Amino acid sequence: MRGAVEIFHEIRRRKLKIAVTGIPKTVDNDVGIIDRSFGFQTAVEMAQQAISAAHVEAESAVNGIGLVKLMGRSTGHIALHATLSSRDVDCCIIPEIPFYLEGKGGLFEFLEKRLRENGHAVLVVAEGAGQDYMRRKTGMDRINEDDAQNQKQEDISIRAAGGRDESGNPVFLDVGQWLKSELNKWWRREHPNELFTVKYIDPTYMIRAVPANATDNLYCTLVAHSAIHGVMAGYTGFVSGPVNGNYAYIPLEEVAKAKNEVDTRDHKWAWVRSVTNQPDFQTKS
Repeated sequence: MRGAVEIFHEIRRRKLKIAVTGIPKTVDNDVGIIDRSFGFQTAVEMAQQAISAAHVEAESAVNGIGLVKLMGRSTGHIALHATLSSRDVDCCIIPEIPFYLEGKGGLFEFLEKRLRENGHAVLVVAEGAGQDYMRRKTGMDRINEDDAQNQKQEDISIRAAGGRDESGNPVFLDVGQWLKSELNKWWRREHPNELFTVKYIDPTYMIRAVPANATDNLYCTLVAHSAIHGVMAGYTGFVSGPVNGNYAYIPLEEVAKAKNEVDTRDHKWAWVRSVTNQPDFQTKS
């Protein structure tokens, strides 16, 4: 959308008779203003398969933890909806909610309780979760790829952070590999003579590569038709998408600036807390 805004401004500067429109395509569902983005429903559907696999693997091991890292750099919509859909998740961690590992009410205490009760646990984490916490824990504000290659295999995930990629987005630490490493260190420290297994699944490219499901296919068709109707009516510099169920034309610049973050005061996050019974990490004792 930011690129489309730049194209739109340049076309206006040159006074060309070219219309610019966009459709809200991102599986993360982080496009603001509109109800949801194209690709999100498919991503949630595929994420459920990864969670189911992690549950089977965790259940098959003594003190097994199934760890699934899902897409969501700045928002946790995929992790949230996949958790509610799957019903096998014991804890869901998203970027909008800070978390901590040790101490009363921490993740380790909660997981140990679940392991004692059920013999296994499933943990879902969005890729953008815990970035500040990881940097504090590792004592690293920046680390380059050469440094990462010199670390132990389990720590290679702590990659180049602090920089930006080709799209201008910040480069994140790998929360999945980091959590796997921290979980193993914790268990070896606290329970050195007990079996423990972390089964880590990162289905990112599997989710991105699948064809859109029927719901997303229909949605994309409606959004595309709406965009073309807007162009033929003489509009430009807009995004077509549903707002409260009604298809609307929204200025590109507004969409490029807006963010659709998970509202942790909303009923959906309350449902997650109810389904998982996970701790409220915001009220650290």
